[in-house]
Amino acid sequence: MKKIYHLGSCSTCQRILKDLEPLDGVVLQEIKSEPMTAEQVEQMAQLAGSYEALFSRRAMLFRQRGLHEQKLTEEDYKNLILEHYTFLKRPVLLLENQIFVGNSKKVVEAAKAALHS
Repeated sequence: MKKIYHLGSCSTCQRILKDLEPLDGVVLQEIKSEPMTAEQVEQMAQLAGSYEALFSRRAMLFRQRGLHEQKLTEEDYKNLILEHYTFLKRPVLLLENQIFVGNSKKVVEAAKAALHS
């Protein structure tokens, strides 16, 4: 399966999607209009190694809710990601049994290489 979870209103996601073209055979899921299921988040966490690896500390809600002052568990990370899409580090690219999370240059280059190999 080739799938990308992204946010349509995010300029960084848009730029990365453009950089990853052509996206032949890739399913795009816009996470605001089509929320992720618990099963999808669980699958991502299994590939990433943890829910924390999928969690974005840059989300505005992270500081607004005072979460930066709390010790969060894996269950907390899972529930927060399922509760609000901004807590997912984006974009997330699934390629068969590989996962690429986030927008760092290194991750995007690795994803591009894997996608077009």
